[in-house]
Amino acid sequence: MWLLLAFIAIPMIEIALFIQVGGAIGLGWTLLIVLATAILGTWLVRAQGALALNNLRSSFSELRDPTEPLADAAMILVAGALLLTPGFFTDAVGFALLTPAFRRIAYNWLRRNVKMRAFSTGPQPRRRHTPDHEDVIDASYHEVDPPKQPTHNGSGWTRH
Repeated sequence: MWLLLAFIAIPMIEIALFIQVGGAIGLGWTLLIVLATAILGTWLVRAQGALALNNLRSSFSELRDPTEPLADAAMILVAGALLLTPGFFTDAVGFALLTPAFRRIAYNWLRRNVKMRAFSTGPQPRRRHTPDHEDVIDASYHEVDPPKQPTHNGSGWTRH
């Protein structure tokens, strides 16, 4: 339900902001701001993303919990998507996600409110075949096709 509301509300907010800002400063300046925020956002996402990847690598090499660096990297990825999406509201949320203080607040909120139900480290090990199972029969087979019977009598135009 929340996702449906977001898909309805966010475009409506963006349209209203485009109308308001475009009416106040004009179409050209509005488009220039949208383009500038996309370019600036891309540059900031690259810089923040590199820092996040370095933090993630160091957490792995120092055997620390990688949860927060992974969450940082995910929020930076979402920020990049929001900054490339044309709009003032999505740009504001994207720029907020690029600030480490906001990411820390968001991470703490998510940690308090999202409950993990299962965790897996990879594919589960397969059960090995053990010969003491009586319900397993090793066999080989050869498929035999029965000879095909003609479905009709031949005409004078065909050979038998």
